Amino acid sequence: MNAVVARIRTRIVPALLTAIGVALLAGGLLSYTTPVTADPLPSTDPATAAPTAVAVVPTASPLIELPPIGSSAPESAQPSIPADRVVTRVRIAALDIDLPVVQAPNGYPYCNVAMWYSDPRLGQPGEGKATYLFAHARTGMFLPLLNQSKKQNGKAMIGMVVEVWTSDDQRFLYVITDVRRHVPSTAAFAAPFAATSEQLWLQTSEGVGPMPKLQVVAEPLSQEPADPAEANPTPHIVHCT
Repeated sequence: MNAVVARIRTRIVPALLTAIGVALLAGGLLSYTTPVTADPLPSTDPATAAPTAVAVVPTASPLIELPPIGSSAPESAQPSIPADRVVTRVRIAALDIDLPVVQAPNGYPYCNVAMWYSDPRLGQPGEGKATYLFAHARTGMFLPLLNQSKKQNGKAMIGMVVEVWTSDDQRFLYVITDVRRHVPSTAAFAAPFAATSEQLWLQTSEGVGPMPKLQVVAEPLSQEPADPAEANPTPHIVHCT
């Protein structure tokens, strides 16, 4: 009997324990790769008890979607400019100037209206070029420009607002920034042709024939829709000499 018990204790029991251990390892319930240290039991004495550690879980960073390489943000849509836009009216309220505007003729300039000069190097309002308007220095036309230019070289005109209407029912506001006197006729278009930004040029003569010119330069302020009746006055052209 003692021999049987000894056999069970020395052979069979170790074999069973070994088999059970192999099964547990295979099932992943035991691991011999990392030793496990038992945490100490919390103290029951409030005076000596260490604070309980709190696990901190980091907050996930928000995802930022970047545009594909080479792409760019969409540009703001720019209003299109009608190909047939032309100046139809000009007014300087401070000088009591208010004239319909027409395209300049090939011959002698008209009376009773202002005219816009046509050249590929010039433009209409809103096109980012210089717009060039001119009229005779006569009563009811651009004579007030000439008269004011003789007073302290036109100093009083600086800061005056010029209103310009176009055929597509728009009103543009400009502010006078420069008065140029005694400009030779042969050099009158040099600066307007070279302009690289929106400008308004007003010209009148300082005398008869090829006399020097007076030029008034204005910079843009704003643009807004206009009443069609105000933007398109009926011109009453007079063929003067």
